[in-house]
This record gives sequence, C-alpha cells and structure tokens, in this order.
Amino acid sequence: MHVDDRLSTVLQHRAAGERAARVQYRQLLDLLGEPDGEPDPGLARAAFRRLEALGVLVPVSQRERIAAECSARIRNPRLIAWLAGSEPRIAVAALSRAELTEAQWTALIPELPIRARGLLRHRRNMPPPAAALLDRLGAYDRALPEPLVIEESLPKLDAVDSAPDPVERAALDLGSFPTEGYLIDDGAATAGDAPVPGTDLGALVKRIEAFQRAREHRQRAPAADSPRLPLADEEPEDSGESRPAASVLFTTDETGRIVWAEPALAPLLVGASLAMDGDERVAGFARAFARRRPVSDIAIELGGADPVAGIWLAEGAPRFSRRGGQFTGYVGRLRRPTPAAAADSRASRAADRVRQLLHELRTPVTAIQGFAEVIQQQTVGPVPHEYRAIAAAIAGDAARMLAGLGEIERLARLEAGTQELAEGSSDFVAVVRRQASQLQSALSPRVARLDATWRLDEAKVPLTSESAETLAWRFLGTVAAATAAGERITLELDGAMDRVSLTVRLPLALAQTEDIFAADVRPAVGAVVGTGLFGAGFAMRLARAEARAAGGDLVRPDASTMVLTLPLGDRTFAGPGVPGRTAQRAQS
Repeated sequence: MHVDDRLSTVLQHRAAGERAARVQYRQLLDLLGEPDGEPDPGLARAAFRRLEALGVLVPVSQRERIAAECSARIRNPRLIAWLAGSEPRIAVAALSRAELTEAQWTALIPELPIRARGLLRHRRNMPPPAAALLDRLGAYDRALPEPLVIEESLPKLDAVDSAPDPVERAALDLGSFPTEGYLIDDGAATAGDAPVPGTDLGALVKRIEAFQRAREHRQRAPAADSPRLPLADEEPEDSGESRPAASVLFTTDETGRIVWAEPALAPLLVGASLAMDGDERVAGFARAFARRRPVSDIAIELGGADPVAGIWLAEGAPRFSRRGGQFTGYVGRLRRPTPAAAADSRASRAADRVRQLLHELRTPVTAIQGFAEVIQQQTVGPVPHEYRAIAAAIAGDAARMLAGLGEIERLARLEAGTQELAEGSSDFVAVVRRQASQLQSALSPRVARLDATWRLDEAKVPLTSESAETLAWRFLGTVAAATAAGERITLELDGAMDRVSLTVRLPLALAQTEDIFAADVRPAVGAVVGTGLFGAGFAMRLARAEARAAGGDLVRPDASTMVLTLPLGDRTFAGPGVPGRTAQRAQS
C-alpha cells in the first residue's frame, strides 16, 4: 500500500443509523489502535471527535463489547488514554488487554486518570517498571479502608461488616474476558494478600458509606485542643459565588463545539454546539461561523441547567493555526444581555422566523406568477384570449400577494429593530399637500370632504422623499379608504418642540373600533383608495412602525383622533389658522 487513506475514507462517510454508527465506531478503534494509527494529526483529531459523536448513538453495552474485542490489538497510547477517560465499563474493557511497550507504559501511566491507574494495578502481565511506577504513584488507593478502621476513629457510626485484618485490601472484580493470558487478576491484589470475605456488592456499598461518613466527621469536628474563634458558629456571609455568571469565556473546535470554558460553567457548556445547521437558536452565529467572520452581540439561546439556560450574547473571533493557517475554531465570550437587550433579541429571532416563513411562501407564489406571465405573454406559443385573461388575473393576484408578503416582512423587521429607514431629507408639508389633493379627487364622487389646515409652509423631516411619500400615503390613504359617503375629515399639520404633527379626525368606521391597530376595516367594493391586502389595522401598525423607525410615532389620543409625529428640522410657519387649498376647493 503506497498511500494509507483508510482513516480518511471512514471519516468521509456519515453514520445514518445505529448500526452504521456501531460499524464506524469499531472501524475507527481498529485504525487508531495501530502503532501508526495517526499519520495525520488533523485526521486523528477528526477521528477522535467522530468517536465522541458516535458515543451518543452507540449504547454503552455495545461500546464495551467493541472495546473488549479490539483491546488486544490496541498499540496506540493516545487511544488508550482516550478510552481510559470514557465510562468505567469501557475503560475496563480497553485496559484489560491493551499492549504497549515498556517505554510507552511508563510515559502513559502518569497521564492516566487515577481510576485507570487503579485498574492497571490488577493486571498480571504489566512490565515490572510499569508496575513499580504504579506503586510509586499510589500506594494506598488499591481499595477503600476497612470498616474496622473507620469504627475505631468514629465509634458512633452504624455497625458495618468488619474484616480480621484492617490492612488487607480486597481485589476488584472486573468481570471476565475470553483470553486468559490478558485477564485482570480476579484474585488478590498483590501476591502476599489473602482474599477478604464479604466483598459482595452490599458490603462494598456499606464500606463506601462508612468512608464518606468518616470523612465528613473529620471535616466537621475540630480538634479538642483547638481554640475557637469568635462567631465561628455563625453562617458565613454570601460571597456571591452562587450567583449566576454574567459572562464566560469559551473556545470551540473547527466544528463549532465548545471544547473549553471558564471553570465555573465548564461542566455545563463543554460539548455544546454553537454552529448547528438548521437550529434557529444559533442561526446568526452559525452563519458567521461558516464564513469564518468575527461575531459581536449575536443572540444565542442555550438549553440545559439554569446557570446556562436562556439567552446569551456571543462575541468572538476565528482562530487559525500558525503552521498552515488552518481554521481551528473560535475564541470568544458569552454574556448575559440586559432585560431590554433580551427582549430585543427575542424580537429579532421572531423577525428572523417570519423572514424564513415568508421566503418559503414567496417561492411558490413567484413560480405561479412566472408561469402565468409565460401563458399571458404567449412565450411558448399561441394561447386563446380567454386563457390569457385568466393568466393575467392570476399574475396580478400573485403580484398583490408578493406585495403583501413584503409588507409583513417590513413590519417584522421594523418592530424588531433590524431594519432602518434610508437617511435623507424631504419636505413633509409638500408631501402631505400633494396627497391631500389626490385624496380629495378620489373622495369627491362620494360627496366626502377632506378639510386641511396648514400651520407650516415647509418642514424638513429626516426621511427620503420615497419614504415620506410611503408613510404619508399609508396613513392618509387608510383613513380615506374608510371614509363613508357624505363624511367630512379634518386634517391639521402643525409643528412644535422640534416635531411636526399631522392630526387627523377619523371617520366613523375607524372611530368605532376599540383597537385601531387591529381593525379589519376594508374599503367598499369599487373604491379608488385601498388599504392594502390585510386591512386598515395592519396598515396603521406598519405606519406606526415606520414613524417610530424615523424617530416619531403614531398615536391615538382619543377615539376619534390620530396623530402622526416626526422629528422636525428646518421649518417655515404659515399664518395661524390659514386653511389649505384643499379645504378651499372643498368649500367652494
């Protein structure tokens, strides 16, 4: 074999089910267990991460069986160290028959967990230098203290089973394996020890409980000749350590999974993924992560225990290796937002969900509109006029639906604060005058009037001409569409305290509604002025959102009046009470 690509080939396949996960778990153990099982450090890291991910899919009993079957072929110290840190059953199965050289054992044993070193002491075929190293690292951790010793130091404890010799140590029963040559010793722990009677599970549980009670007693009881300090019996003041952390530093690997966090929250955060595709809770961070871009104040919602559950704001930057410049993950900080920021982040996530929903709706509507236009324009061949008329109507309905979906998305973004109006300057008085004249022409056939009073000749507002036209028409057009035949609407434009205010007296249909921002008032059939696809309430709510985005507001001070206010720049006053041209034409 010129190029050994077995490990990369296994990693290219995704485990689609439990059976595939079990097969891939065994393949990785076999490949990593070889003496040269890590030809590429990057592949090795990816393989160990895949083993951790497969551990969620493969039950512990099956992983134990696989580890026991593969342990005799394991020659890789790093894999042994990884298995030793797994569940106790898997560690026992892997350490029972793993074979390393004398130098590898002596280099690996100090790095193993204490539990794993205790398991190795019961193997019969360990090299003498490795066995001597195990004895030096822990001479008294082969077994728990005997109950007799505990009873001598703590007479008031409950009676437990005692042994004839308190220094004797019980052998640890680690089960059985098919190959006797590598069995962990199920007899005495050392050559000179005699088996201790009563080493069944019940006796072991009693010894553990007695050991814990003795340790608690030694921690609580002071020495007889120890001086007592003043206020020693009082409860200590709250040091604040139990308070939930407001921020925590973290690092991730190249897949977006947290691999390190500050010690206070590390047990709850390590292993959590911040870049899961399709998870709307971390969608913003996932997009930035995929593009390897820095993030700042991106809202993330985490689950789990109370100290970490809820909304966090993420700040971070990507990291790259010094050699080769490979992406190695993110380093950053999670911090709790203020209540206002938390509400804004919830609104932002809601707006993002609305945007995704509207995107799914636009796709079929756009397709329908395109097919209708193909038929109506006879792009692929002649079409009867009747079908062309139907296709034109369908295309028109689709265009109105797309316009309505665009207004929904605009409202969601404005209310969530994720969209700002374009900066500019326009004369709001000129905009309202022009639209009032157009609306009067539309109301005249129904014998309705629009009386306007202008107290300003010019008022500059921080909106582009297009934005000012849209906002004014959305407000005034909704009012005009709800005006019945013979009704009279009054309009007054004034400016005070750096604000321009447009006050309109509502028609009866809108004045009778309890909540005008939820009203479902629609224009009469054949009306020239329309309120949009979703009625007067939605149009008013969208106008309010646009006004607030510009620094103003749209309020209803009483049942029959609505007031639109906008920030005012330069202004020119007219004579007080001077009626506008629209009112003069209506009166004449």
